[in-house]
Parts: sequence; structure tokens; C-alpha cells
Amino acid sequence: MRTIIFTDLDGTLLNHHDYSFDEASTMLRFIKKRSIPLIYTTSKTQKECRLLQEKMGISSPFIVENGAAIFGLESGVIELGVGYEELRSFIQKYAKAFDLMPFSLMRVEDVMEATDFSREMAILAKEREYSEPFLCSHEEKLEAFKEIAKQNGYKVLRGGRFYHLVGEKQDKGEAVSLVLKHYKGYRSIALGDSYNDLDMLRVVDIPILIPRYDGSYIDADIEGLKKAPYPGPKGWDFVLEEIFGV
Repeated sequence: MRTIIFTDLDGTLLNHHDYSFDEASTMLRFIKKRSIPLIYTTSKTQKECRLLQEKMGISSPFIVENGAAIFGLESGVIELGVGYEELRSFIQKYAKAFDLMPFSLMRVEDVMEATDFSREMAILAKEREYSEPFLCSHEEKLEAFKEIAKQNGYKVLRGGRFYHLVGEKQDKGEAVSLVLKHYKGYRSIALGDSYNDLDMLRVVDIPILIPRYDGSYIDADIEGLKKAPYPGPKGWDFVLEEIFGV
């Protein structure tokens, strides 16, 4: 059966601590040898994804910034999100009142400290097109900000390290559904570890939840959900080997 795989990156295919994918090497070789489409479905930017594809030897389409845009399909770029300048302007208007620290107000060094990224990856992470990650130092204020965002046509997603301000109509599930229209008849698999992955997991044939770096799982009530036994790329590799009988 032809298969397509959608995968989150940070904390899933990439190790939470050092962003290595070495422990997924067995399945990455298998996927490349059999030309299985491996679709990054991530909060990362277009430039981050292109660099990681180069490092992994992957050339499939990919979905960026929590479902904001799809790159690499024959039909061209499909955009679901709103522009970054609009998001940046909105969040900066409310950042002080709600104790928010958006990416646009963080220096490269600040991003490196918050993420453990290399300087190269931190620079690429700041080159956003459709979403604004942010930290919130007072969680009790977050619900009020979410309501204001909703009233203005935006929503807040929860990722592994950051919250993300995005357009109200974008999510990973919608983007995955659009990609699947180009791969009719394929069995679909998705892997993710965070709350912003749930919409993606709900729309595929085989949803797989990866545990967080501390071994815990997020709450996920999804029919047929499989749970990987290990965090990060080790769990990613293990559960896919099991499915494919490698």
C-alpha cells in the first residue's frame, strides 16, 4: 500500500534537547529508499524546513508555521495563514499588557537561549512569514489575550516551547487534508507530540502520539491513536519500524 507520512519536527523527528535526528536513521533510510513522501508539518519556517530537508536528504512537499502554507506541490504554494507583519503588529500592541514576549521583540541571542538553537537556526527561526511565536510569563493572563485575539480574527496555538499567534483559519489538520487531495489512495500516517499537532492527528488513517521529552503524553482523545514508547526520534523510529515491519 502506498503510504504518506506527516511529521512534526521539534520533539518528534528532532530530539528536544539538541535537535538531532540520528536516532531515526533506520526509518529515514527506509523512507528514502522507497520514495515514501515525508511531509514536515511543523511550526518551523520555510527556510528552516529547506535546510533540514537538505540535511536529511528529503525532497517532499512540506507544511510550515502550524499549517500556514504548503510548499512543494505541483500546484504551487498554498497559503492558509495571514501575513507576518499583521500578526507582529497585533501582538506588539498587547505584549506589555499581557506580559508577552513575541519573537519579533527577541534578539537572536534570546531565541538561542530559549530554544538551544544554534545561531544559524535561530536566525532562520526569526525569518517568519505567517505566525508569531511568543512566551507568556503570566499564564493567568493568557485566556484574556486569547479572547482578544479571537475577536480580531486570530487564535493562539500551544506548542512545545512557545505559544503561537496565527490566523483563525489555519491549522495543521486543514493543511494535511489539502495535501492528501494530491495523494489520493495513499494510507496516511502522522506523528506529533504537542497540542498543536492534534488537528493533524485527527485527519489521518494512523495517528501516532510521541511522548514529551520527560516521557509524559499530552491529553489526546483520538480514535485509533497509537502511542510511541519513547520520546523524540527514538520513538518516531521505533513505532514506524513496527508499522512497516522493518
